[in-house]
Amino acid sequence: MKSSYDIVKNILRTEKSSNQMVSDNKYLLRVALEANKIQIKHAVEEIFNVRVVKVNTIKMRGKWKRLRQKAGKTPDWKKAIVTLKEGDKIDIATT
Repeated sequence: MKSSYDIVKNILRTEKSSNQMVSDNKYLLRVALEANKIQIKHAVEEIFNVRVVKVNTIKMRGKWKRLRQKAGKTPDWKKAIVTLKEGDKIDIATT
């Protein structure tokens, strides 16, 4: 069994995620590709000491890149949108 820190990689800091944090109490996380919603929920609750209401996941496909004559692909990854219970929040400044 993987540890919580192996499941949750990092918090995504984008303009869209910042807007959702303020208005909807949702956080975007980069998670392990093989993690499911239940594992993500338990990992977030354990690491950040918050209560998770809902987890949505999206598999992001890697992009095709080209460096001179060689073509390659960046790896696939998984994004999780975690909705927290009203009143809970993740302090991003300390993470």
